[in-house]
Amino acid sequence: MNLQELSRTTYDLVASLGQNCDPAGHLRRHKLRKFSMPLDWVISTSLTDVNRLLANKFQGFMDLSNLRVIEGSSQYVDEFAAVVQKAPSYFIQDTHYNVTSVHDFPIIPNESWYYTYHVYKAKLNLRIRRFLEESAESNSSLFVRLLATYDQAAELQTVLRKITNGDFKILIVNPIANLERVTELDWGLDHVCVVQIPSTNNLKEWDYILNGLKIRL
Repeated sequence: MNLQELSRTTYDLVASLGQNCDPAGHLRRHKLRKFSMPLDWVISTSLTDVNRLLANKFQGFMDLSNLRVIEGSSQYVDEFAAVVQKAPSYFIQDTHYNVTSVHDFPIIPNESWYYTYHVYKAKLNLRIRRFLEESAESNSSLFVRLLATYDQAAELQTVLRKITNGDFKILIVNPIANLERVTELDWGLDHVCVVQIPSTNNLKEWDYILNGLKIRL
């Protein structure tokens, strides 16, 4: 499958499956994202772990008993706030699924890292419910993942067959050092389109990939 084939469909759902925040950010820029989803603003280094998370339908995801603070900090982000709050945030890792929240737990003086956990978990549960419902109910879906191997993409294809009822496609974007332009690969997987992009300064490459895509509003 190639980019031209991807662009022939008008999608009911376009969803980021992460690796980092880039896919969600670029989908939002191109107005291809209807709502926030559970993997938008996290670090999920391994698609193998994400596949397990999807297969389990997010059961136990970010449960308090599985969380720990790890080294690093970022900027707290509240998409529903009218004004961006300039506050640092903890890196909080789910040790069961190896997924790290980087924008959800603000560092508040004299309070523990889990001070806002219940607010966060309610928001996450809403995102999970919407993601699973939309995945099951949409006639056409596109799932976008940054960084994947062939075996991981093949496994993802199998997992998505179990949580979708309509047609779905997968866009894999793999950053490659010293690459100068978008390169399409054919992995021979029915539902999967694979592209390589430069690993840095790749805004125009993302634009090239996403410009032809359409979502049904």
